Amino acid sequence: MNSKIALITGGSRGLGKSMALHLASHGVDVILTYRSQDAEALAVVREITAQGRLAVALPLDVGTSAGFPAFAQAVRAALQTHWQRDSLDFLVNNAGIGIHAAFADTSEVQFDQLMNIHLKGTFFLTQTLLPLIADGGRIVNLSSGLARFALPGYAAYAAMKGAIEVLTRYMAKELGPRGIAVNVVAPGAIETDFGGGAVRDNAQVNAFIAGQTALGRAGLPDDIGGVVAALLTEDCRWINGQRIEVSGGMML
Repeated sequence: MNSKIALITGGSRGLGKSMALHLASHGVDVILTYRSQDAEALAVVREITAQGRLAVALPLDVGTSAGFPAFAQAVRAALQTHWQRDSLDFLVNNAGIGIHAAFADTSEVQFDQLMNIHLKGTFFLTQTLLPLIADGGRIVNLSSGLARFALPGYAAYAAMKGAIEVLTRYMAKELGPRGIAVNVVAPGAIETDFGGGAVRDNAQVNAFIAGQTALGRAGLPDDIGGVVAALLTEDCRWINGQRIEVSGGMML
């Protein structure tokens, strides 16, 4: 039986790396994307290969939709070369950036950058890749706990993630006839280099997060990677159109 294949955007570091490694441990092969850090991406490929799975790293800027058709061609070529297949099973729209700015101070440039990467990128990359996603496949979009609770400084970022949550329901409805389930995972605050690494590196921020979380600590990348991998197993095939927050009970 052919192994399942997942495409994870931003899979070379942070949450995406954890997702890739967890999926590999579940027997899933991986195509991961990176924007500029090819060495990091290749290191993840080696880790996955060491687990006995197949992995390929491809460059992609999710904020530049003009490059999506060429990326789809690269994915098609990789599928043929490495798997002798013309489709993949799972798409995880994970790539993103964080910009911290008060609502009153957020510039149009910052707003557009967040929109292009988080909303427009997810929308049109998924649209472009639809012919390559197998019927009966699965899509996971990434949101944020900040779409539910409000912390000053994240108005634009959270607005994009709120839009992703609405988009996910529409994707689930419209792709249902193809048997494709679409869900959204909303992480809480996680210790990564995201947004300058404040949750990981700033003790005061980390302590604040821990104090606002029912389970008493900030999240770790593996807290998210494990959930995404589990959501793509057959046991979770009947979950569709749902928002799954993975925050340890933050801001309850």
